[in-house]
Amino acid sequence: MEIGIGYLITCIGLFCTVAGLVIGFFTFHRNRDKDVKSEAAEAASITTKLDHIGQSVDSIRIDLKASDQRWTTLSGTVIRIDESTIQAHKRIDQIEKKGESRVG
Repeated sequence: MEIGIGYLITCIGLFCTVAGLVIGFFTFHRNRDKDVKSEAAEAASITTKLDHIGQSVDSIRIDLKASDQRWTTLSGTVIRIDESTIQAHKRIDQIEKKGESRVG
């Protein structure tokens, strides 16, 4: 049995083609798994950052409510001081009128 050179080259070519397909298949699966892991890590990072942003927004909201309460309290205090000042001016005006009537 003599194997012809053409048959040998065909067998070697077929073997190389099958080997290339197998190597390509495994490489594809390995890279796909790496891509999935990379995308999962990126999604986890984005989720973590969004959670941190959400916590920061909640903190800002709490600070804003506290500031609003302080402004409300301060506004009430200013109104009371203004009313007290008006009453003090009325008493001063009455004292000045009594002083003018005694002098004149």
